[in-house]
Amino acid sequence: MAKKNGNILIVDDNRGVLTALQLLLKPYFEGIITLPSPVTLPSVLREKSWQVVLLDMNFTSGINTGNEGLYWLHEIKKQCPALPVVLFTAYADIDLAVRGIKEGATDFVVKPWNNRKLVETLLNAVSASETKSPANSPNAGRTAENSHPLADTRNMYWGNSPAMQQLRLLVEKVASTDANILITGENGTGKEMLAREIHSLSSRNRQDMVSVDMGAVTESLFESELFGHMKGSFTDAHADRAGKFEAAAHSTLFLDEIGNLPYHLQAKLLTAIQRRSIVRVGSNTPIPVDIRLICATNCNLPEMVAKGEFREDLLYRINTIHLEIPSLRERPEDIIPLAELFIARFCKQYDKPFVKLTDGAREKLTLHPWYGNIRELEHAIEKAIIICDNDTLPAELFQLARRTGTPEASASTLEEMEMQMIRKTLDKCSGNLSAVAAQLGITRQTLYNKMKKYGL
Repeated sequence: MAKKNGNILIVDDNRGVLTALQLLLKPYFEGIITLPSPVTLPSVLREKSWQVVLLDMNFTSGINTGNEGLYWLHEIKKQCPALPVVLFTAYADIDLAVRGIKEGATDFVVKPWNNRKLVETLLNAVSASETKSPANSPNAGRTAENSHPLADTRNMYWGNSPAMQQLRLLVEKVASTDANILITGENGTGKEMLAREIHSLSSRNRQDMVSVDMGAVTESLFESELFGHMKGSFTDAHADRAGKFEAAAHSTLFLDEIGNLPYHLQAKLLTAIQRRSIVRVGSNTPIPVDIRLICATNCNLPEMVAKGEFREDLLYRINTIHLEIPSLRERPEDIIPLAELFIARFCKQYDKPFVKLTDGAREKLTLHPWYGNIRELEHAIEKAIIICDNDTLPAELFQLARRTGTPEASASTLEEMEMQMIRKTLDKCSGNLSAVAAQLGITRQTLYNKMKKYGL
């Protein structure tokens, strides 16, 4: 007898179907778990490693739209994005089947099924998955509705590059702790996505993560925003207000762009972290806070410390664990899979038929340096989907700017000229935003807003 293929999870509300499938599949799988309802599916997925899921499309009597099956397909992909899912439907509805494939399913089987075909479909799904991903474990990473195939690309996508897999292993080790984490990486690499992934894997995930964009917090409102204030403590303080530290109690506080925090305010943040308490503006009473701190920056903080621009003691406090996200050009094997995820998402968003990349487009996307990383790729795909009128995306739809001085790359619009000027000044000033703003003759806040706009 051939080698058995690990564990299969079957979800169907027909107990007769479940019994028949157990008998049919026993020679082919080591473990066969059946669920008559998908309600407990998320917890069952966490119990062991699965090789494939056979998921019915309809669970509510009299409602045969398949939407419930698609909902549970998305839930599976959130929890185990690499886990193959074969859809089981009693209706030979090709549109629904195609939609299911686009939204993450590996294949589908129509009831009443052919035994040989069903077994072949399941084994092929397992085989294909094993060639792409080493494991489909409960902690294999999560994405949401539009990330893989059509899952939420605003959530973490791990890909298959060695660098990202090493990062993933480290994240899974440290996520369950309360250690302070510093995430570094270029703009557009997904630092906030990674912070949310860490939070979702932690014991604090029952409450939402609280995020603060440090580059967008004005100096005058820094203390009020982070520590809160008392009524009457300043002109517009019409009522007592809790700050972000208190809002993140028993949860995770994410401080994005920590390198943009002015030096004289860094001591106030350090004090709050060291004492594990804050004092609201206008009060003298310390308030204990229980938070898990995650910070992120695209700056070289050790270099800033050497230049006297960032406090060394604060760096030590926030840097118990350091996670570096590699740039997209350092993991070119992830470019096309990510592009396909964005294609699926934007086709759905703009109500367009699913389209595919031509070979020329694949080559062009793979060779592009992607200095704006995943954010730049996302914008390029969205623009291409909007203007595409065919069932394929050819290379010429992707007008990709390059960081060179060649005529082809010269700025053709005022916005491109402005973006290039900011880039050059950032390089010249080694990322010191105060110096960049002064040299460009704009405020620090205006500079920050323009950097956000251009993905710098």
